[in-house]
Amino acid sequence: MFFDVGFAATAIEQVAAKAGVSKVTVYNHFGDKRGLFVATVEHQCEQMRDHFTLDMESEGNLRERLLALGIAMTNFLARPEMTRFELRIAAETEHEPEVGRSFLDAGPRRMRMQFCLMLQHEVDQGRLQIDDLPLAAEQFVSMCKGFADLERRFGAANDPERNRERIEGAVNVFLKAYG
Repeated sequence: MFFDVGFAATAIEQVAAKAGVSKVTVYNHFGDKRGLFVATVEHQCEQMRDHFTLDMESEGNLRERLLALGIAMTNFLARPEMTRFELRIAAETEHEPEVGRSFLDAGPRRMRMQFCLMLQHEVDQGRLQIDDLPLAAEQFVSMCKGFADLERRFGAANDPERNRERIEGAVNVFLKAYG
């Protein structure tokens, strides 16, 4: 409900009714409306993390694994419901900064940390040479997302073919820089 109508317009009574529980149960479990919202954000971020793997021992060579990661990430972020989710988080953060911090901690920052662990493994194996893992992770993600990420937020259609071309280019640049 939060992502349909926003934090301010969502009433605990509505959430409880939709969940088939009492308002007291919601308060006992989450503390307050803010706690429920943060839990909702964290749940959405968990779904994001579950959508793609950063397994260091997954199948394929490094190029194939980076390509698969870039495609999975872009496909997940390009979903209309994810675009709406990010826009809602941004709008709520303007009034409630903790919402933004919770989102960043539960989603993007955790994913960056996991990606850095994957990159460190590749460095340890001698397949990559990276001095600044967080910067390398940021560069890869930014190249994969490109302008399409911004354009989707303003109504542009997703273009899977163009996404793949951009991600293949990102992998090539990344491996030339760090391989």
